[in-house]
Amino acid sequence: MKLVSYDDGRAGALRGDRVVDLGGRTVHDLIDAGGPPPAPDPGDPGLPLERVRLRVPIPRPSKIIAAPVNYRDHQAEMSVDSQVGTLGFFLKAPSSLLDPGGTVRLPYHDRRFDQEGELALVIGRTARRVNEADALSYVFGYTGLLDITMRGGEDRSTRKSFETFTPMGPVLVTADEFGDPDDVDLRCRVNDDLRQAANTRDLIWSVARLVSYASWVTTLHPGDVITTGTPAGVGPLGHGDTVRLRLSGIDLDLTVTVSADAAVASHTAGRDRGPVPPPPTSGDAR
Repeated sequence: MKLVSYDDGRAGALRGDRVVDLGGRTVHDLIDAGGPPPAPDPGDPGLPLERVRLRVPIPRPSKIIAAPVNYRDHQAEMSVDSQVGTLGFFLKAPSSLLDPGGTVRLPYHDRRFDQEGELALVIGRTARRVNEADALSYVFGYTGLLDITMRGGEDRSTRKSFETFTPMGPVLVTADEFGDPDDVDLRCRVNDDLRQAANTRDLIWSVARLVSYASWVTTLHPGDVITTGTPAGVGPLGHGDTVRLRLSGIDLDLTVTVSADAAVASHTAGRDRGPVPPPPTSGDAR
């Protein structure tokens, strides 16, 4: 089933260009209930997409687990020796999630920010130390995610956890309908520029291996999000840009705009390495 979260956070089934309500429950409610989501009423005409506001499918996951450097072409463009097998994963703050159609707000005008289009998955049942062969059975569904990133020497979790830096959605396709997650076409455009074009068959670690590995480090809970990494083609974002991510098997693009209208000078101006210093005090003119 193709699920969306809309308006006040209720779950709906996507039927063509219309959304059919699923009884006022949220997507997380459907996950917690176990089993396949209930079929929508065939007699319910639903609402046209243009009359609903699409939301993040899972607005409050207990964690967002992300795989760094999981495509070899991205490893090459970043000129790094390490990849997911040596780096492990990092965490993104759930508070960085952004609804589809929202605005990514760049915090600084003197730092570079890039788009990273990715396939993400949502865990459907508690997973702890699961084998790779069984790992996909713990996945509830798949969706799109943009891992907006500040370049620099800070830890990945710092550079990727600003408010609005994790747009996700708009459609969550249940695992039984999605097909092979290791054969998904990914296209990411910024305005009219096709920046990223890849297939998940080029992942260094497969989707199943990522789930298994994560489950050996931490217990995965229903609703947790794992995002699988980005291919080559990341590039800088600026005020007024539109970013659009398309994944095969998902009917709607994930589209956001970019704003720098509230950007200020960063607290690491002129520095490429080191932790972020504390913000200046009100009496500091920097």
